[in-house]
Amino acid sequence: MPVSPATAAADDAAPATETAAVPTGISAARKRKNRAIAAETRTGLVRRARRMNRTLGAAFPDAHCELDFTTPLELAVATILSAQCTDVRVNLTTPVLFAKYRSARDYAEANRAELEEYIRPTGFYRNKASSLMGLGQALVTGFDGELPHTMGELVKLPGIGRKTANVILGNAFGVPGITVDTHFGRLVRRWKWTEDEDPVKVEHSVGELIERKEWTMLSHRVIFHGRRVCHARKPACGACVLANDCPSFGLGPTDPAVAAALIKGPEREHLLDMVGL
Repeated sequence: MPVSPATAAADDAAPATETAAVPTGISAARKRKNRAIAAETRTGLVRRARRMNRTLGAAFPDAHCELDFTTPLELAVATILSAQCTDVRVNLTTPVLFAKYRSARDYAEANRAELEEYIRPTGFYRNKASSLMGLGQALVTGFDGELPHTMGELVKLPGIGRKTANVILGNAFGVPGITVDTHFGRLVRRWKWTEDEDPVKVEHSVGELIERKEWTMLSHRVIFHGRRVCHARKPACGACVLANDCPSFGLGPTDPAVAAALIKGPEREHLLDMVGL
């Protein structure tokens, strides 16, 4: 269980959108912890980041890609559809879509109006339809209808940027990759793993801290934690398994009972048990 709030200095270092009133009753132990994090060496940062990854591994042993798919192509399509859309909405949309469009050629030769209707619930359906049709055409003409499995080839395909490529590589082909989505970027900056805002720079900065073999699972764990515990506006600080290693402790409620009510997801009881609640 967290024993105290963060110092005012930690709050001052947070982005303006995450500023919170500094709770009273700062303990000597917490002050020492905050000073140690503020003055940590590069080696100290690596050790803290890896320790936090291990803790997240214990907290979310079943972390995984939350987009439903059975083939690399289905994952690519689902990831394209997930832009500006929740995974839940995408998963509600794709069963019928995947039953209709089974191959790259199906997307390449799709009737645009019909395809747009299938994916309309995910938003931005016209642009997404263009990406899916372009992807299908590129795969048919350049890759015999199969998705390539290198970063260099994937990012040249319509609708696939570096983030999407990392999702595909890590989850469809077993090639380690760091997926820097909104949750991932927000959390690693809160944890002072990096100050970078650019997703590619964040990917490289974090990749230097964590063992390569851990990259894909790290991405899932951080995203799970961001969705369930470390919320953008009100993180559940007082019931967080990472509280002792987090320099932003205190952005959200530090009272354990109040914080516990903010935790979401099927892992809730397990997470509360880990912090003794």
